[in-house]
Amino acid sequence: MQEPIVKEVFYQKSLVHLINKNIRRISIVLLGFSGLLLLIAMALINNTIRLSVYSKRFIIRTMKLVGATRGFIGRPFILRGILQGLYSAILAIILLSTILYFLMKQVPELVSFYDLKLYLAVFGLVILTGMFLVWVSTFFAVRKYLKMKEDDLY
Repeated sequence: MQEPIVKEVFYQKSLVHLINKNIRRISIVLLGFSGLLLLIAMALINNTIRLSVYSKRFIIRTMKLVGATRGFIGRPFILRGILQGLYSAILAIILLSTILYFLMKQVPELVSFYDLKLYLAVFGLVILTGMFLVWVSTFFAVRKYLKMKEDDLY
């Protein structure tokens, strides 16, 4: 009733209650599915980074033998990982923006839900999450090979 284009509101309370109940159930299922996909993505990211660092384990060992500090050895890996996280987050934002654009073209009613601050917050969160996940995975993978003894490298 607060909208100027609305003149009268008539609805069945039982039907609205049933719809809200079903939407709540669907939301819980989607949240669980999203959580599962997040865990799978984290596992894939972690394993990919660990394989990348594993392939460079002899370089890490050589740098340790000539006296490089842990920070000096780990810094290039971590910076490269953060950049890869940034690139992947930007790619995800482009894909998400494209989906939103075509969705708004197909369903014009969604334009009323357009909130630039919300979209910017989501995009910022995607960037920070992508960079953070890759940083954590890279940090622990490099740390593992820095602590490893020479006999364990083979």
